[in-house]
Amino acid sequence: MRKICVIGNSVAASRTEEESPLAGWGQYLTEFLGPDCDVRNYARDAMTLRAYYTERFTSLLNLIGHGDLVLIAFGNVEQRINQANLYHHPREFQEYLRLYVEAIRAEGAVPVLVTPSARCVFGVSGSPVEAHDGYPRLMMEVGAELGCPVIDMGASTTQLLAELGPMRARGLFRWLDPGEHPKHPQGIIDATHFNHAGAREAARLVASGLAALPGLPPGLVNTQRLVPGRLPPVQTEFTVQQPQLALTAQPEVAAAPTFTSPAPGALVGAGRKLTGTAPKGAEYVLFFEEGEYLGGTRTAEDGAWQWRRAVQWPGGRHKVTAVALAGNAVSTSAETEFESLDLLETPEVIGPRKGAWSGPRPRFSGKAGRGVEKVVVLEQGRLIAEAPVQEDGSWRVSHAHNWRPGTYTVEFVAVFSAIQSAPARRELKVHGVPEDSWLHTSMSSRLPCGPGCKHYPALPTW
Repeated sequence: MRKICVIGNSVAASRTEEESPLAGWGQYLTEFLGPDCDVRNYARDAMTLRAYYTERFTSLLNLIGHGDLVLIAFGNVEQRINQANLYHHPREFQEYLRLYVEAIRAEGAVPVLVTPSARCVFGVSGSPVEAHDGYPRLMMEVGAELGCPVIDMGASTTQLLAELGPMRARGLFRWLDPGEHPKHPQGIIDATHFNHAGAREAARLVASGLAALPGLPPGLVNTQRLVPGRLPPVQTEFTVQQPQLALTAQPEVAAAPTFTSPAPGALVGAGRKLTGTAPKGAEYVLFFEEGEYLGGTRTAEDGAWQWRRAVQWPGGRHKVTAVALAGNAVSTSAETEFESLDLLETPEVIGPRKGAWSGPRPRFSGKAGRGVEKVVVLEQGRLIAEAPVQEDGSWRVSHAHNWRPGTYTVEFVAVFSAIQSAPARRELKVHGVPEDSWLHTSMSSRLPCGPGCKHYPALPTW
């Protein structure tokens, strides 16, 4: 038996019946492979290249042998600079990929890079949006550099979403109206993880990619089974008959829907969902902007609803009107206003001043533009600190560790939701005792003590 191992994150991870309708493409891969293949899915939630390498990779290397395949399926979360524990700078991302490929090859197994699958995110034109900030391209570059096979699942799933369009594509994802599934009575909006139909289609595309790779053993893929499954129909929210009539009909339900989020006048990201409650007896809520029907959602038993439009909010101010339906009766309308941000200003760096010296424990400060939630600090691409932005736009952070004397380039990036600014760069000049000074080398015979140790020879305190 040839082992086919899948390593990656939650999108590929196998799911139990209790987790349904959530499903991962790794659990359907066996369906499309030959009888001599033993699929072992080691993808897990919250795994990144860095976390898997340090926590699980050794066990995999002890398992694989000559002729086995390892599908390396990361890249769904590593681009999230707003989450420091997940973020991988592009160089770090590629460096880890190289380590994976070299180690797997050293065991006689065959590494195969798998780019992340597309998210159910569409632009205002109705075309899928690349929502991984170019990280699939970084994976393709490593594959070309090392001669490692690559399955571009990002491209194949993007093509699938484009063929379906925004009115059908969400039917492949864990994206449900309230009351649509007993496990999610309040509904759920998940544009990243698949349901069972989506997981099967993604697995089929992975197997198709395997079948197209040169040099792999014959019979690895059962090509006769590479038949698309049942694709989702047009979603319910787009099949309300003549929804515009709800704006002109005489209201028979006195109460109007209410909006609980976003707050009136709030700044929101392009993918922001709306939430609220419907009047008693209402089963559906319709949404309009300037008289144009945007979509709708069912309501939960308690009247709660949540809804996200199938395409992103374009930048600028929006006024959304909501109308509830109770049978054939129409409610009074409600309105909410908010502003979508699609561009952030580069943060201003005040400290350290240009050309000024810093002590070994640098302190960074500055001003950020409207809407910015935090400013992250990077050195050589590695995220080293993050500073929350105060109401007046100011931010400040001290780095937690001493720096060696020298000159360094530090970058500062403003972050709001999933949006980031272009970086501001500042040359940092660090003053301190040089590493080759006798003050350091005279202590080289002993391991360093803690900072409170009394017999440790004195160094300057900063």
